[in-house]
Amino acid sequence: MQLSLVGFDNATESQKELLSITKKEFRMIPNMYKAMVNNPILLKTYMDASKSFRTLSNFSATEQEIIFLTISVENNCSYCMAAHSLIADLVSKVPPNITDAIRNGEELSDTKLKSLYEFTSIMVNKRGNPSNEDVKSFLESGYNEKHILDIILAISIKTISNYTNHIFHTEVDPAFKIREWKSFKAVRNFANIFRK
Repeated sequence: MQLSLVGFDNATESQKELLSITKKEFRMIPNMYKAMVNNPILLKTYMDASKSFRTLSNFSATEQEIIFLTISVENNCSYCMAAHSLIADLVSKVPPNITDAIRNGEELSDTKLKSLYEFTSIMVNKRGNPSNEDVKSFLESGYNEKHILDIILAISIKTISNYTNHIFHTEVDPAFKIREWKSFKAVRNFANIFRK
C-alpha cells in the first residue's frame, strides 16, 4: 500500500474527529485505526459495528473474545491476535488458559465454549455455509439461532480489521507486544482439509 498511517499531524478534519474518539476511548490510537482512517467510512463502520456487537450481542464478554480470536486465527491476523489477547486478559477477563488454547490451536476444555470456537471456525472456513449437522451440533450445545446471526456480524467486523491489517502489514503497537502471536496457519490449513 502506498497509503501511510494517519495521525493527528496529517489528518483531515473528518479523520481527526474519528481519531479523537479513538484516543478518548482507548487512551491511544492503535496503528490499525491509523490505517483504517485513510477511509473514514471504513473506520466509522468498524467502530460502530464493534460497539454494537459489544453492547447488544447475545454473547458474554468471554464468548465475544473467543469469537474474535477464532476469526483472527482463521484469517491469520497477528495484529488482531495480539490486541484481542490483551483485551481478553485485561478487559474481558477471559481465563488465560482459554485465550492461550485458541492462540496455540489447542482444544478448549469447556464443552459449550469449545462448540462456539468450532462453529465460528466452521463459519469462517465454509464462508458462512455450514452444514445442517454443523448447525445442529452448535444449537445442541446451548446456543440459539440468534447467536448464529451474532457470529455473522462478528465475522463482518473482524474481516474489516483482518483485511486492513493484511494489506497494510500493520505493525503491532507496543501496548499489545506482550501478547504478540506467531501463527500456526500451516497446521490449521491441514486440519481444515478434514472439515470440508
